[in-house]
Amino acid sequence: MTFVRGNPFPSLALLALVAASGCIYRMPVQQGNFLEDKELNQVQIGMTRAQVRYLLGTPMVADPFTSSRWDYVYTLKRGTVSTASRRHFIVFFDGDKVVKIDRPSADLQSLRDS
Repeated sequence: MTFVRGNPFPSLALLALVAASGCIYRMPVQQGNFLEDKELNQVQIGMTRAQVRYLLGTPMVADPFTSSRWDYVYTLKRGTVSTASRRHFIVFFDGDKVVKIDRPSADLQSLRDS
């Protein structure tokens, strides 16, 4: 390829290549159990483990040492954003019944806002 003095095409092509190299699409990364408010609001004290598993699915984190706590965690990282949206829902059991429900992510950014 010979460059002709006065022909701006090679310079423009190189400039376009350099500019386009920074435009990389990054897919959103989802991890964990997707937690919808309508399902979370259906979990009530007194429900059985089977009922909770039916509503929310298998817990993401089940402590092997304490079977009385199930943690449902969902994380979404969109593109080049450095912080990820996170939701966390904890169900505590006594035997086979729900005795306590905790939403530590209530103060975190909602997934719908991002």
